[in-house]
Amino acid sequence: MKKYVWTLILSLGFIIPAANAQTLDLQHIYNPEANAKKDISEAIVKAAKEKKHVLLQIGGNWCIWCRRFYKFVEDDAELKTTMDKNYVVYHLNYSKENKNLPVLKELGYPQRFGFPVFVILDEKGNRIHTQNSGLLESADSYDKKKVMDMLKQWSPSALQPSNYINE
Repeated sequence: MKKYVWTLILSLGFIIPAANAQTLDLQHIYNPEANAKKDISEAIVKAAKEKKHVLLQIGGNWCIWCRRFYKFVEDDAELKTTMDKNYVVYHLNYSKENKNLPVLKELGYPQRFGFPVFVILDEKGNRIHTQNSGLLESADSYDKKKVMDMLKQWSPSALQPSNYINE
């Protein structure tokens, strides 16, 4: 009987990791070796073609709240759809290996808000919003309504002149 129990335990030891292999890779969201300036330029070109904005998620693989936000959006179909519909997303690395300080200077030093911090660029590459992610939190996660509101409020369609109230 002990032999069967050990066989079962060992089998599960190999099956469970294989099943988890399809889970999100939360340790490699940000690329410290990326050329952020070039990548952001490419994201702006893509956003213009697709009539979207660029959402820069600034943080690092070391940052638990950065990983939580990534997983929070990836695991929620409605948030993921809204993000994909309206934004070209780029994960801008900030780490010991590469702080991307020249790029962050051009963006108005958003790192002062902590990590992650979100910067939204229009289709021309102009910074239109910087979001302190702490304002989107709820307990040890994020608040879906707050995140959705941010995504919708800074989407290309929300910023069309026809959406403003005429006074």
